Amino acid sequence: MLPGGTAEADGAVRRLLRAGAAARYKVMKNWGVIGGVAAALAAGMYVLWGPITERKRRRKGLVPGLLNLGNTCFMNSLLQGLSSCPSFIKWLEEFTAQYKTDQNQSTEHQYLSVTLLHLLRALSCQGVTEDDVLDASCLLEVLRTYRWQISSFEEQDAHELFHVLTSSLEDERDHQPRVTHLFDVHSLEPEITQKQISCRTRGSLPPVSNHWKSQHPFHGRLTSNMVCKHCEHQSPVRYDTFDSLSLSIPAAVWGRPMTLDHCLHHFISSESVKDVVCDNCTKIQAEGTLNGQSIENQRTTFVKQLKLGKLPQCLCIHLQRLSWSNQGTPLKRHEHVQFNEFLIMDIYKYRIPVHKSSQNELNQRHSDETTPGTKDGIAVKPSGAEQPSGTKPVFMNGACPSSFLMSSGTFPLAAFPECSSPVYLYRLMAVVVHHGDMHSGHFVTYRRSPPSPKNPLSVSSQWLWISDDTVRKASLQEVLSSSAYLLFYERVHSRVQHQSLELTVEE
Repeated sequence: MLPGGTAEADGAVRRLLRAGAAARYKVMKNWGVIGGVAAALAAGMYVLWGPITERKRRRKGLVPGLLNLGNTCFMNSLLQGLSSCPSFIKWLEEFTAQYKTDQNQSTEHQYLSVTLLHLLRALSCQGVTEDDVLDASCLLEVLRTYRWQISSFEEQDAHELFHVLTSSLEDERDHQPRVTHLFDVHSLEPEITQKQISCRTRGSLPPVSNHWKSQHPFHGRLTSNMVCKHCEHQSPVRYDTFDSLSLSIPAAVWGRPMTLDHCLHHFISSESVKDVVCDNCTKIQAEGTLNGQSIENQRTTFVKQLKLGKLPQCLCIHLQRLSWSNQGTPLKRHEHVQFNEFLIMDIYKYRIPVHKSSQNELNQRHSDETTPGTKDGIAVKPSGAEQPSGTKPVFMNGACPSSFLMSSGTFPLAAFPECSSPVYLYRLMAVVVHHGDMHSGHFVTYRRSPPSPKNPLSVSSQWLWISDDTVRKASLQEVLSSSAYLLFYERVHSRVQHQSLELTVEE
């Protein structure tokens, strides 16, 4: 400051001190009013637009980050993973179309689907915002209206929040019972023909409610199969719904890397259930007795196996990394589970067994739907010992050449003749990783960059690493080297499958 300016300021201070108490009070009161107005204006700007320092324009090729509201990295990582699944966003757009006619805009934002759609569209660069960091506190607020009390200052689990979102979306969809329709064969086996359905049900099918046409794309079904080891009689198949596959990591074998296929085979591996009453064995035993003598129920050993009755469009795989020590304390498993950019699920798909008399006819008629590695609806585990001499081993998800790992968005089918035409082929869209132990840690996400606006149906080969509000580019090799906690895959349909899906929708 200039010397003259200093003398001027000192003079003003001396005049204020020489003034009376009333004059000094009046001046201080005016400054207090001005300060209060400025504070109120700053608070209002913070509420409406968030912190001024965080409002930066997003860099080209990146996506917005999410503000950490305390310990909300679990929510931020999950939202980034969901925003990389175009089928899920499309389903939300179709589902929320019913609210467009609502004139009251304030009630519209009370729905979870609408709030989630706005967030995912913004994170996939489909919104109007160009902000570098977004605030997802609105999701926690709307979940409280669904009676979920999730604190932003307590550490939570991303997989548990995924279940909260899917179950809340189902509650919002309708209040009908979630019991599978007995005649809903189309939703279980979309590739099955109408003639086969009529033959199995011995009559025409009753109309199926629209309840099942609005299932979210993560919805799938598990089958539970029980076969008697003595008479090979198969009990009725039981069906259960799922929105994610929670896979335990089997014990590691020294010198052999752990792959996603090992976890999947462990999930569907058969188990023996002893001392089970077999009605068929009892019936056979009764037919061999004389004079209708009463016999006891025959108890035998059954083989139980899980399979995937219906594979969803979006597949969420949860790798269970929680284990327990001998003292009963929780431990985290840090070993790396190998996974690929593409995932083949054909050998884990349940197939309805057919009678031997019509087996040859069906094989000729539906040779294109034959799935290698299955027998009467039960998976056969591929191994090198079971392969004929001179042939390559069956493709294993998570164990393949490095050249395949570096593929950029296309599936090199020519490199794997055994899987030249997979029906259930999935592409990796996002990976959620947890750093830390069972007591504390941090969630980050690897996800694909959104497609360019010029070609919205394309799939980007650029990967991003996101930690709350920090976003940077990443390589595919870095993604595949991470210790995954959640894997988000989306099904890839061939041109023939797209045409069949369009015909199914028209029918």
